[in-house]
Amino acid sequence: MVRDVQGKSFRIQGKSPVIRHAVATLERFAECDIPILIYGETGTGKELFARTAHYNSERLKEPFIPVNCGALHDSLIESELFGHCRGAFTDAKRDQPGLVALAEKGTLFLDEIDTLSARAQVALLRFLQDQQYRPVGGANVLTADVRVLAATNANLDHLVDQGLFRQDLKFRIDVAAIGVPPLRNRGPDRLLLAEHFLKRFASRYGKRLSGFGSTAKDELYAHNWPGNVRELENAVHRAVILADKGKVERLELGLEHQEPARPNMDMAINIVTKPDFREGMKAARACYLRQFEREYLSWLLRKTHGNVSAAARVAQTERRHLGRVIKRTGLSPDSFRTG
Repeated sequence: MVRDVQGKSFRIQGKSPVIRHAVATLERFAECDIPILIYGETGTGKELFARTAHYNSERLKEPFIPVNCGALHDSLIESELFGHCRGAFTDAKRDQPGLVALAEKGTLFLDEIDTLSARAQVALLRFLQDQQYRPVGGANVLTADVRVLAATNANLDHLVDQGLFRQDLKFRIDVAAIGVPPLRNRGPDRLLLAEHFLKRFASRYGKRLSGFGSTAKDELYAHNWPGNVRELENAVHRAVILADKGKVERLELGLEHQEPARPNMDMAINIVTKPDFREGMKAARACYLRQFEREYLSWLLRKTHGNVSAAARVAQTERRHLGRVIKRTGLSPDSFRTG
Protein backbone atom coordinates (compact mmCIF):
# COMPACT_ATOMS: atom_id res chain seq x y z
CA MET A 1 0.00 0.00 0.00
CA VAL A 2 1.31 3.46 -0.97
CA ARG A 3 -0.07 6.73 0.36
CA ASP A 4 0.54 10.13 -1.21
CA VAL A 5 1.05 13.45 0.61
CA GLN A 6 -2.70 14.19 0.56
CA GLY A 7 -3.36 10.89 2.30
CA LYS A 8 -4.82 9.21 -0.78
CA SER A 9 -3.85 5.56 -0.84
CA PHE A 10 -3.27 3.46 -3.92
CA ARG A 11 -1.49 0.26 -4.81
CA ILE A 12 -0.72 -1.93 -7.78
CA GLN A 13 -3.38 -4.62 -7.71
CA GLY A 14 -2.38 -8.14 -8.64
CA LYS A 15 -1.32 -11.58 -7.44
CA SER A 16 0.03 -13.11 -10.64
CA PRO A 17 3.73 -14.01 -10.68
CA VAL A 18 4.50 -11.57 -13.51
CA ILE A 19 3.04 -8.54 -11.71
CA ARG A 20 4.62 -9.53 -8.39
CA HIS A 21 8.01 -9.72 -10.05
CA ALA A 22 7.50 -6.34 -11.74
CA VAL A 23 6.45 -4.67 -8.48
CA ALA A 24 9.36 -6.19 -6.54
CA THR A 25 11.79 -4.92 -9.17
CA LEU A 26 10.16 -1.49 -9.13
CA GLU A 27 10.46 -1.20 -5.36
CA ARG A 28 14.19 -1.98 -5.56
CA PHE A 29 14.69 0.68 -8.24
CA ALA A 30 12.61 3.18 -6.26
CA GLU A 31 15.07 3.10 -3.38
CA CYS A 32 17.88 4.33 -5.65
CA ASP A 33 17.74 7.88 -6.96
CA ILE A 34 18.23 6.92 -10.61
CA PRO A 35 16.21 7.41 -13.81
CA ILE A 36 13.71 4.65 -14.56
CA LEU A 37 12.27 3.78 -17.97
CA ILE A 38 8.86 2.12 -17.72
CA TYR A 39 7.67 0.38 -20.85
CA GLY A 40 4.51 -1.47 -21.68
CA GLU A 41 1.42 -1.50 -23.86
CA THR A 42 -1.23 1.21 -23.74
CA GLY A 43 -3.42 0.94 -20.66
CA THR A 44 -1.18 -1.30 -18.57
CA GLY A 45 -0.71 1.27 -15.79
CA LYS A 46 2.68 2.82 -16.47
CA GLU A 47 1.84 6.05 -14.63
CA LEU A 48 0.74 4.05 -11.58
CA PHE A 49 4.16 2.38 -11.63
CA ALA A 50 5.81 5.80 -11.85
CA ARG A 51 3.80 7.13 -8.89
CA THR A 52 4.64 4.00 -6.91
CA ALA A 53 8.33 4.61 -7.59
CA HIS A 54 7.99 8.23 -6.44
CA TYR A 55 6.06 7.48 -3.24
CA ASN A 56 8.46 4.67 -2.34
CA SER A 57 11.46 6.98 -2.59
CA GLU A 58 12.96 9.63 -0.36
CA ARG A 59 11.26 12.24 -2.56
CA LEU A 60 7.74 11.12 -1.57
CA LYS A 61 6.89 14.43 0.15
CA GLU A 62 7.95 16.49 -2.84
CA PRO A 63 6.01 17.12 -6.10
CA PHE A 64 5.24 14.44 -8.65
CA ILE A 65 4.82 16.23 -11.99
CA PRO A 66 3.44 14.13 -14.87
CA VAL A 67 4.05 15.40 -18.40
CA ASN A 68 2.43 14.11 -21.58
CA CYS A 69 5.29 14.52 -24.04
CA GLY A 70 2.93 14.27 -26.99
CA ALA A 71 1.21 17.48 -25.84
CA LEU A 72 4.39 19.58 -25.65
CA HIS A 73 4.41 22.22 -28.38
CA ASP A 74 7.62 22.02 -30.39
CA SER A 75 7.97 25.79 -30.71
CA LEU A 76 7.57 26.29 -26.96
CA ILE A 77 9.38 23.20 -25.67
CA GLU A 78 12.15 25.10 -23.86
CA SER A 79 9.63 27.47 -22.27
CA GLU A 80 7.37 24.63 -21.11
CA LEU A 81 10.22 22.60 -19.67
CA PHE A 82 12.47 25.34 -18.30
CA GLY A 83 10.19 28.37 -18.00
CA HIS A 84 10.77 31.88 -19.28
CA CYS A 85 11.55 35.37 -18.05
CA ARG A 86 9.41 38.44 -18.51
CA GLY A 87 9.87 39.93 -21.96
CA ALA A 88 11.40 36.77 -23.45
CA PHE A 89 8.75 36.87 -26.19
CA THR A 90 5.62 38.83 -27.05
CA ASP A 91 3.22 37.22 -24.57
CA ALA A 92 5.77 36.80 -21.76
CA LYS A 93 4.33 39.42 -19.39
CA ARG A 94 5.84 37.88 -16.26
CA ASP A 95 8.35 35.27 -15.15
CA GLN A 96 6.94 31.79 -15.53
CA PRO A 97 8.50 28.64 -14.02
CA GLY A 98 8.70 25.55 -16.21
CA LEU A 99 7.86 21.94 -15.46
CA VAL A 100 11.39 21.25 -14.23
CA ALA A 101 11.12 24.00 -11.61
CA LEU A 102 7.70 22.75 -10.52
CA ALA A 103 9.22 19.31 -9.91
CA GLU A 104 12.12 20.67 -7.83
CA LYS A 105 13.29 18.08 -5.27
CA GLY A 106 10.59 15.75 -6.58
CA THR A 107 9.94 13.66 -9.67
CA LEU A 108 9.37 14.65 -13.30
CA PHE A 109 7.46 11.91 -15.12
CA LEU A 110 7.80 12.04 -18.91
CA ASP A 111 4.97 9.95 -20.32
CA GLU A 112 5.04 8.88 -23.99
CA ILE A 113 8.65 10.02 -24.27
CA ASP A 114 8.85 8.41 -27.71
CA THR A 115 6.63 11.21 -29.07
CA LEU A 116 9.20 13.96 -28.40
CA SER A 117 10.31 15.84 -31.50
CA ALA A 118 13.97 16.01 -32.49
CA ARG A 119 14.20 19.52 -31.05
CA ALA A 120 12.63 18.46 -27.76
CA GLN A 121 14.98 15.49 -27.51
CA VAL A 122 18.00 17.78 -27.81
CA ALA A 123 16.66 20.16 -25.16
CA LEU A 124 15.95 17.30 -22.76
CA LEU A 125 19.32 15.64 -23.40
CA ARG A 126 21.20 18.81 -22.47
CA PHE A 127 19.28 19.03 -19.20
CA LEU A 128 19.79 15.35 -18.31
CA GLN A 129 23.55 15.58 -18.80
CA ASP A 130 24.09 17.80 -15.76
CA GLN A 131 20.57 18.88 -14.65
CA GLN A 132 21.37 22.47 -15.57
CA TYR A 133 19.08 24.70 -17.61
CA ARG A 134 18.44 28.29 -18.51
CA PRO A 135 14.92 29.76 -18.64
CA VAL A 136 14.06 31.31 -22.00
CA GLY A 137 15.25 34.90 -21.97
CA GLY A 138 17.22 34.38 -18.76
CA ALA A 139 20.88 35.16 -18.21
CA ASN A 140 21.62 32.73 -15.39
CA VAL A 141 22.08 28.98 -15.58
CA LEU A 142 20.06 27.16 -12.92
CA THR A 143 20.60 23.73 -11.43
CA ALA A 144 17.68 21.44 -10.66
CA ASP A 145 17.32 18.64 -8.14
CA VAL A 146 14.85 16.44 -10.01
CA ARG A 147 14.48 12.72 -10.55
CA VAL A 148 13.36 11.83 -14.07
CA LEU A 149 11.10 8.88 -14.83
CA ALA A 150 9.96 8.10 -18.36
CA ALA A 151 7.42 5.79 -19.97
CA THR A 152 6.79 4.50 -23.46
CA ASN A 153 4.64 1.97 -25.29
CA ALA A 154 7.08 1.95 -28.22
CA ASN A 155 10.28 0.00 -28.81
CA LEU A 156 12.93 2.69 -28.40
CA ASP A 157 15.63 0.48 -29.90
CA HIS A 158 13.62 0.27 -33.11
CA LEU A 159 13.07 4.04 -33.10
CA VAL A 160 16.81 4.56 -32.63
CA ASP A 161 17.52 2.28 -35.60
CA GLN A 162 15.04 4.30 -37.69
CA GLY A 163 16.65 7.60 -36.68
CA LEU A 164 13.51 8.75 -34.84
CA PHE A 165 14.95 8.72 -31.32
CA ARG A 166 18.39 9.78 -30.16
CA GLN A 167 20.54 6.93 -28.90
CA ASP A 168 22.34 9.17 -26.40
CA LEU A 169 18.99 10.24 -24.95
CA LYS A 170 17.93 6.61 -24.62
CA PHE A 171 21.12 5.89 -22.69
CA ARG A 172 20.31 8.76 -20.31
CA ILE A 173 16.79 7.63 -19.46
CA ASP A 174 17.30 3.87 -19.70
CA VAL A 175 19.42 3.43 -16.58
CA ALA A 176 16.92 1.09 -14.94
CA ALA A 177 14.19 -0.35 -17.16
CA ILE A 178 11.08 -2.20 -16.05
CA GLY A 179 8.30 -3.72 -18.15
CA VAL A 180 4.65 -3.61 -17.15
CA PRO A 181 3.02 -6.90 -18.25
CA PRO A 182 -0.12 -6.83 -20.41
CA LEU A 183 -3.36 -7.91 -18.77
CA ARG A 184 -3.70 -10.99 -20.99
CA ASN A 185 -0.58 -12.42 -19.32
CA ARG A 186 -1.74 -11.75 -15.77
CA GLY A 187 -4.07 -14.74 -15.30
CA PRO A 188 -6.10 -14.38 -12.07
CA ASP A 189 -5.56 -10.61 -11.98
CA ARG A 190 -8.32 -10.17 -14.54
CA LEU A 191 -11.01 -11.12 -12.05
CA LEU A 192 -9.22 -9.50 -9.12
CA LEU A 193 -9.01 -6.16 -10.92
CA ALA A 194 -12.57 -6.46 -12.22
CA GLU A 195 -13.88 -6.97 -8.67
CA HIS A 196 -11.79 -4.02 -7.48
CA PHE A 197 -13.35 -1.76 -10.10
CA LEU A 198 -16.82 -3.15 -9.45
CA LYS A 199 -16.63 -2.22 -5.76
CA ARG A 200 -15.43 1.28 -6.60
CA PHE A 201 -18.14 2.03 -9.16
CA ALA A 202 -20.91 0.28 -7.24
CA SER A 203 -20.09 2.52 -4.27
CA ARG A 204 -20.08 5.61 -6.50
CA TYR A 205 -23.54 4.86 -7.91
CA GLY A 206 -25.02 3.39 -4.75
CA LYS A 207 -25.63 -0.04 -6.24
CA ARG A 208 -25.62 -3.36 -4.42
CA LEU A 209 -23.73 -5.79 -6.62
CA SER A 210 -22.24 -8.99 -5.24
CA GLY A 211 -19.84 -9.70 -8.08
CA PHE A 212 -19.79 -11.32 -11.51
CA GLY A 213 -21.93 -14.15 -12.79
CA SER A 214 -20.40 -17.24 -14.37
CA THR A 215 -20.96 -15.98 -17.93
CA ALA A 216 -19.27 -12.67 -17.11
CA LYS A 217 -16.29 -14.46 -15.54
CA ASP A 218 -15.92 -16.59 -18.66
CA GLU A 219 -15.94 -13.44 -20.76
CA LEU A 220 -13.32 -11.77 -18.56
CA TYR A 221 -10.96 -14.68 -19.20
CA ALA A 222 -11.85 -15.18 -22.86
CA HIS A 223 -11.35 -11.54 -23.88
CA ASN A 224 -7.87 -10.62 -25.08
CA TRP A 225 -7.94 -7.09 -23.54
CA PRO A 226 -6.00 -5.12 -26.17
CA GLY A 227 -6.62 -2.00 -24.07
CA ASN A 228 -5.38 -3.76 -20.92
CA VAL A 229 -6.36 -2.49 -17.46
CA ARG A 230 -7.83 0.74 -18.85
CA GLU A 231 -10.16 -1.24 -21.12
CA LEU A 232 -11.15 -3.51 -18.23
CA GLU A 233 -11.91 -0.52 -16.00
CA ASN A 234 -14.11 1.05 -18.67
CA ALA A 235 -15.94 -2.23 -19.28
CA VAL A 236 -16.70 -2.70 -15.58
CA HIS A 237 -17.73 0.95 -15.23
CA ARG A 238 -20.25 0.49 -18.04
CA ALA A 239 -21.46 -2.83 -16.60
CA VAL A 240 -22.12 -1.34 -13.17
CA ILE A 241 -24.25 1.38 -14.71
CA LEU A 242 -26.27 -1.15 -16.72
CA ALA A 243 -26.59 -3.85 -14.06
CA ASP A 244 -29.96 -4.02 -12.33
CA LYS A 245 -29.58 -7.39 -10.62
CA GLY A 246 -27.31 -8.78 -7.93
CA LYS A 247 -24.49 -9.74 -10.28
CA VAL A 248 -22.93 -8.45 -13.47
CA GLU A 249 -23.44 -10.80 -16.41
CA ARG A 250 -21.72 -11.14 -19.79
CA LEU A 251 -24.03 -8.91 -21.82
CA GLU A 252 -23.62 -6.03 -19.39
CA LEU A 253 -19.86 -6.07 -19.90
CA GLY A 254 -20.56 -5.13 -23.50
CA LEU A 255 -17.40 -6.74 -24.86
CA GLU A 256 -17.38 -7.32 -28.57
CA HIS A 257 -17.02 -10.98 -29.41
CA GLN A 258 -13.50 -11.58 -30.65
CA GLU A 259 -13.40 -13.76 -33.72
CA PRO A 260 -10.63 -16.33 -33.49
CA ALA A 261 -7.68 -15.57 -35.71
CA ARG A 262 -8.20 -17.08 -39.12
CA PRO A 263 -5.53 -19.56 -40.16
CA ASN A 264 -2.99 -18.24 -42.62
CA MET A 265 -4.07 -19.91 -45.86
CA ASP A 266 -1.64 -18.17 -48.21
CA MET A 267 0.70 -21.14 -48.44
CA ALA A 268 -2.12 -23.62 -48.92
CA ILE A 269 -3.83 -21.56 -51.62
CA ASN A 270 -0.55 -21.09 -53.45
CA ILE A 271 -0.05 -24.83 -53.52
CA VAL A 272 -3.67 -25.52 -54.51
CA THR A 273 -3.36 -23.24 -57.54
CA LYS A 274 -0.37 -25.29 -58.68
CA PRO A 275 -0.74 -28.62 -60.50
CA ASP A 276 -0.23 -30.69 -57.33
CA PHE A 277 -3.78 -30.50 -55.92
CA ARG A 278 -3.19 -33.21 -53.30
CA GLU A 279 -0.33 -31.29 -51.70
CA GLY A 280 -2.48 -28.20 -51.60
CA MET A 281 -5.32 -30.00 -49.85
CA LYS A 282 -2.85 -31.46 -47.37
CA ALA A 283 -1.50 -27.98 -46.53
CA ALA A 284 -5.00 -26.54 -46.19
CA ARG A 285 -6.06 -29.40 -43.89
CA ALA A 286 -2.98 -28.82 -41.70
CA CYS A 287 -3.80 -25.11 -41.38
CA TYR A 288 -7.32 -25.78 -40.17
CA LEU A 289 -6.25 -28.57 -37.84
CA ARG A 290 -3.75 -26.25 -36.14
CA GLN A 291 -6.45 -23.60 -35.74
CA PHE A 292 -8.94 -26.12 -34.32
CA GLU A 293 -6.30 -27.45 -31.94
CA ARG A 294 -5.60 -23.99 -30.54
CA GLU A 295 -9.29 -23.11 -30.15
CA TYR A 296 -10.05 -26.42 -28.46
CA LEU A 297 -7.14 -26.09 -26.03
CA SER A 298 -8.18 -22.50 -25.20
CA TRP A 299 -11.70 -23.74 -24.40
CA LEU A 300 -10.30 -26.59 -22.34
CA LEU A 301 -8.03 -24.30 -20.29
CA ARG A 302 -10.82 -21.78 -19.71
CA LYS A 303 -13.11 -24.56 -18.54
CA THR A 304 -10.51 -25.88 -16.05
CA HIS A 305 -9.13 -22.43 -15.14
CA GLY A 306 -5.67 -23.30 -16.38
CA ASN A 307 -5.38 -26.58 -14.47
CA VAL A 308 -3.55 -28.85 -16.94
CA SER A 309 -4.22 -32.00 -14.91
CA ALA A 310 -7.95 -31.28 -14.86
CA ALA A 311 -7.86 -30.42 -18.56
CA ALA A 312 -6.21 -33.77 -19.30
CA ARG A 313 -8.98 -35.57 -17.41
CA VAL A 314 -11.67 -33.70 -19.36
CA ALA A 315 -9.90 -34.48 -22.64
CA GLN A 316 -9.31 -38.08 -21.53
CA THR A 317 -5.62 -37.98 -22.32
CA GLU A 318 -2.33 -38.09 -20.43
CA ARG A 319 -1.26 -34.93 -18.68
CA ARG A 320 2.29 -35.10 -20.07
CA HIS A 321 1.02 -35.39 -23.63
CA LEU A 322 -1.45 -32.53 -23.19
CA GLY A 323 1.27 -30.36 -21.65
CA ARG A 324 3.48 -30.88 -24.69
CA VAL A 325 0.64 -29.96 -27.06
CA ILE A 326 -0.19 -26.81 -25.07
CA LYS A 327 3.44 -25.76 -25.10
CA ARG A 328 3.65 -26.33 -28.85
CA THR A 329 0.67 -24.05 -29.51
CA GLY A 330 2.20 -21.25 -27.42
CA LEU A 331 -0.69 -21.06 -24.93
CA SER A 332 0.04 -20.24 -21.29
CA PRO A 333 -2.06 -22.05 -18.67
CA ASP A 334 -1.22 -19.24 -16.20
CA SER A 335 -3.27 -16.78 -18.25
CA PHE A 336 -6.42 -18.91 -17.65
CA ARG A 337 -6.00 -19.37 -13.90
CA THR A 338 -8.42 -17.73 -11.48
CA GLY A 339 -6.37 -18.03 -8.34
